[in-house]
Amino acid sequence: MATPGDFKIARSVLTGYTADNELHRALTILRNEGINPEVVVEFAAERDGIFCGINEVKTLLGRVLPETGREVWALDEGVGVAGGEVALRIRAPYASFGLFETAILGTLASCTGWATAAGECVDAGGGVPIIGYGARHVHPEVVGVMDYAAVIGGCVSSSSVVGQQLHGLIPSGTMPHSLVLLMGDTVRCMMAFDKHMPPEVPRVALVDTFKDETEEAMDVAKALRERLRGIRLDTPKERGGVTPDLVREIRARLDQGGYNHVEIFVSGGITPDRIRGFVEADAPVNVFAVGYYIASASPISFTADIKEIDGRNVAKRGRIPGLAVNLRLTRVL
Repeated sequence: MATPGDFKIARSVLTGYTADNELHRALTILRNEGINPEVVVEFAAERDGIFCGINEVKTLLGRVLPETGREVWALDEGVGVAGGEVALRIRAPYASFGLFETAILGTLASCTGWATAAGECVDAGGGVPIIGYGARHVHPEVVGVMDYAAVIGGCVSSSSVVGQQLHGLIPSGTMPHSLVLLMGDTVRCMMAFDKHMPPEVPRVALVDTFKDETEEAMDVAKALRERLRGIRLDTPKERGGVTPDLVREIRARLDQGGYNHVEIFVSGGITPDRIRGFVEADAPVNVFAVGYYIASASPISFTADIKEIDGRNVAKRGRIPGLAVNLRLTRVL
């Protein structure tokens, strides 16, 4: 298993296959003209968010920049970034990294977007843990970095093994509806889960497949008793979804039966607004699992601007020549 934070840069990135074609053309022209000055490029966020992706970008730059004559300054992973704020500054010969402008911008944009969405859910929860559950909503090639970004944004864990390889936290998860349906009965399913899963795996039952959620919750609690860690509610929108009243009823029934230790996990179309609704209604939710809201987060765009060429201040129209002042930047390479 990889060491947490051990980002693997794909060959398609290193060869420039993922780069905008205009960058290939620019480098070809510059090479043929013998032009390769030292430049300073600054990358700035276009709106506020939780900065994420710099550790992966640092890994890329460590592969492509020369060992000497380079400087990379950046904000720390996971800090707030303001719109217009310079979050990354690279000083090096242009030909060493110009082709990777696309990859750097895309990495920062996507990861910052995911982390920011996760942070919105965490803020709405007011201390209730949030789990990143978005793997099924994105292309499998980006699941790991999305789950990593969700944790940077404040999630206590995520659902994928590849995410664990990047953030180092134990992946979370209960059981799919398919398992319950194939087993034919929720209690039977949970007993088999208890039989075959290692003892360190939390026993959390999905209780909305066959019967009323309260009935299934009580059935599995009676069957597993102290071994049951929690129940997960994932009632589909066709049946009204999970509501604060449903959570309160199940909590009351469990407590009356002596199952105070059983936690309630809520999933299914969870957004910051829905989380706030549960919190404001004092619904006793122990954990929220958020999938689509994080996975579908809009990227937070970054701009890349050359600000120096061989020590001379420059900028395109609309930008200010020379380096921006940002005392929060620290040297990372």
